[in-house]
Amino acid sequence: MSEELELVTRDRVEKYLDITRRAREKATSLCEEGSEQAGHLTTMMRMADDYASDAAHFLSIGDHVRAFGAINYAHAWIDAGVKIGLLDGHGDDVLFTLP
Repeated sequence: MSEELELVTRDRVEKYLDITRRAREKATSLCEEGSEQAGHLTTMMRMADDYASDAAHFLSIGDHVRAFGAINYAHAWIDAGVKIGLLDGHGDDVLFTLP
């Protein structure tokens, strides 16, 4: 049985950067402004943005493996916000793991 390896290419990383960018743009807060939950969500989105920035940096220096890892962490922060009810994923079961 032959196993086909999937490489972490620049195109693959760019695809996931785009998916995460779209998820970040689509998800909207369900938190009451100034609430403790809103503060937690701010922290989560900062983490997502920082990991996305790291991914872009790693991609720019040709480190596709670290870029791929970082962008998946970024998306996970956004997806977690949807899953636990701090963000509205607007029914998009492609970009998010819906509750």
